[in-house]
Amino acid sequence: MSDSIGVVVVDDHAIVRDGLVSLLTAMEGTHVVGQAADAAEALALVATEQPDVVVMDIQMPGELDGIEATRRITAAHPDVRVVMLTMNEDDDTVVSAIRAGASGYLLKGSGATEVLGAVRAAHEGGMVFGARLAGRVASLFQAPASTTPTLPTLADLTEREREVLNLLAAGASNDAIARKLFVSNKTVRNTVSGIYAKLHANGRAEAIVKAREAGFGKG
Repeated sequence: MSDSIGVVVVDDHAIVRDGLVSLLTAMEGTHVVGQAADAAEALALVATEQPDVVVMDIQMPGELDGIEATRRITAAHPDVRVVMLTMNEDDDTVVSAIRAGASGYLLKGSGATEVLGAVRAAHEGGMVFGARLAGRVASLFQAPASTTPTLPTLADLTEREREVLNLLAAGASNDAIARKLFVSNKTVRNTVSGIYAKLHANGRAEAIVKAREAGFGKG
């Protein structure tokens, strides 16, 4: 299964976990490496199994919720992507999840095709939002008119950063960017870190939202 996407499913409701496990197991190109009923269990499972993607609920029992678990996972395991699957659709929760490093945000009740597409997109370095959220996400990161905008401009970024940002916004992974630009993965990681700093972005997902809003990733 070297080319198969390894997934961890995290939800406190067994019936939801079972449904997701069945769906992901039946999907060609994915396999479930574990499931967790709370955030603490999820953190331990990710550390041992090193999945490609985590499908994460937000409201769960225990001291940690799914957003804090996502923040810890993406900080400790930058190659692991997290897709939120939750009932919450309020703006503050969506923004918090993206800033925690989530690569996707779906609402429970999303169709199988949407869930599977989000897992694939996250694994490939992209980001996906549910149909009911996609139109709202970009506006959530627009700066108020009375403040200095934080969207990237050509003047703020070096030529290399513009190249990397354009590929990021198009959904390319770090490995794909390195191959495209004939540079090392370390160079890409360093460049991406610099982009995050200039965009005041707390992770890949937020950087991509800002980049696309500024016109990057369109070709």
